[in-house]
Amino acid sequence: MSFGETPVTLVGNLTDDPELKFTDGGAALAKFTIAVTPRTFDRTSNQWKDGTTAFYRCAAWRQLAEHVADSLKKGSRVVANGRMRQHDWTTDQGEKRSMLAVEVDDIGASIRFTTVTINARRASSGGAPSGSDPWNTAGNPAEQGTEPPF
Repeated sequence: MSFGETPVTLVGNLTDDPELKFTDGGAALAKFTIAVTPRTFDRTSNQWKDGTTAFYRCAAWRQLAEHVADSLKKGSRVVANGRMRQHDWTTDQGEKRSMLAVEVDDIGASIRFTTVTINARRASSGGAPSGSDPWNTAGNPAEQGTEPPF
């Protein structure tokens, strides 16, 4: 992680099945949303109360993207680590837009309320080339004046 990036850990549920796409260069991209609802215990009523749900747009790249698409589905409870990123773009109508999203570096199923079975896979060399930044490539839609990959 670089200096100045905003690290984030999310614990919540996927709002839909992950959407898997591939860039023109062949890199896998999984897009998904994690809903996070804080819960507090109200001692007066002796009950748990839900707070306001926040929805975080997320993206995972390459092999992680494929594993997300193969392993997770709508409703999956996950723990995700990544970096908050701001994306700016201009619509085809010339309107400037901006959004915050999480670039996920690692994600897994939460086993707090369920059990999971792990199917280990052999590591491959299909990771990102050293020094590559998928957010700053020439194929980045934000740099082309269209919507970001979310």
